[in-house]
Amino acid sequence: MWDRPVGFSTLLYIILEQQVSLASARATYEKLAKKLGNITPKNFLTLNDEQLKKLGFSWQKTKYGRIVAQKIIDRELNLEQLEKMPDVLVKETLMAIKGIGHWTSDIYLLMVLLRADIWPHGDRALAVAACEVFNMTKVPDYKTLQDFAVAWKPWRSVAARLLWHHYLNTNRKK
Repeated sequence: MWDRPVGFSTLLYIILEQQVSLASARATYEKLAKKLGNITPKNFLTLNDEQLKKLGFSWQKTKYGRIVAQKIIDRELNLEQLEKMPDVLVKETLMAIKGIGHWTSDIYLLMVLLRADIWPHGDRALAVAACEVFNMTKVPDYKTLQDFAVAWKPWRSVAARLLWHHYLNTNRKK
């Protein structure tokens, strides 16, 4: 089910996945894991900007990672407590942090907290897969796709996973 463990390292990995290929995010994350061993907020904050840049972090993702790490250290963010919260409150809590928007909070809900009815905001792979699976004439914009996904309530997470499977297992012409 592509589930991921609760914690800082997972949230940081999802931040790395924002607006880049999965391969690029994975490569950066693996370099970080090799450098640190255990990816904790405290360990992450020991690296300076230049070290993170060499690992593949952009300036923005370095900043966002530092903000999340510090919030966890300062006990302003408790990722374990999110498991007990309703979806809306999880989104509000995460999105109150600079660098975490709709997509990141949705992916955390879907992949980490394993919530059943999450439709990832603005996910390009879902739009491309839906276009292919449903023989649409063009890749739908987010609003169109969101409206389309209403029919899958309360199991939109299942639909998202199925569409991602299609996307990841279909060859496309470049």
